[in-house]
Amino acid sequence: MLELERYKRQMMLQNFGEEAQRKLLDSKVLVVGVGGLGGISSQYLVAAGVGCVGIVDKDEVSLHNLQRQVLYREDMIGQSKVRMAEQSLRRLNSDVSIEAYECFLTQDNAQEIIAKYDIVIDGTDNYQTRCIIDTYCRQLGKPFIFGAIGEMQGQICVFNYGDNPAHYTNLFPNEPKQQNPPAVMGVLPSVVASMQVNEAIKIITNTGTIMKDTLCIIDLKTLEITKFQIKHH
Repeated sequence: MLELERYKRQMMLQNFGEEAQRKLLDSKVLVVGVGGLGGISSQYLVAAGVGCVGIVDKDEVSLHNLQRQVLYREDMIGQSKVRMAEQSLRRLNSDVSIEAYECFLTQDNAQEIIAKYDIVIDGTDNYQTRCIIDTYCRQLGKPFIFGAIGEMQGQICVFNYGDNPAHYTNLFPNEPKQQNPPAVMGVLPSVVASMQVNEAIKIITNTGTIMKDTLCIIDLKTLEITKFQIKHH
């Protein structure tokens, strides 16, 4: 049942309405990693009324997470991120089904998990897992919404969407060098994750222009947004 009162402010948007809201309720989105990015994106997906949200993570909540992972609280330190996230998300919106996977996404489980969803949102922080997402999204024909954060700069792109799409490995054919763990401004994940969810909503409801094959770089120091078209064959 669609609770119209809950979603009325977004249904008031031009060319959105009840039809688009029902598309959200009928959709399934997987969030891989519920840290800085995934903790934010999962909340906005649930709040927006996406019918089923899957969350995948094996890590535990740590004190150093709390500067940017605002889904969690001090009394959750040492607890499973995915279980704490599941509890919070269920309280946020009873319209939505939450599917929690207390594991890392691997070559052994990725196909089975990803096959259940319409879209995959990247909330990870490592090249290997992103390549696994890329591989199985390509095989299964699922859009892959990439997000990355470091210091005061974020990146977003939609891969594997539409005709002749670009893939993650077109952008990063080799593992990029990065500081481990990277420094990061606490508010940056919220900015990037919100844009990832916005892309997912646009894909599901067929509204707006999708950031297909375009790498968007956001610099919080200057509030500049730079876009690069990804070359691929």
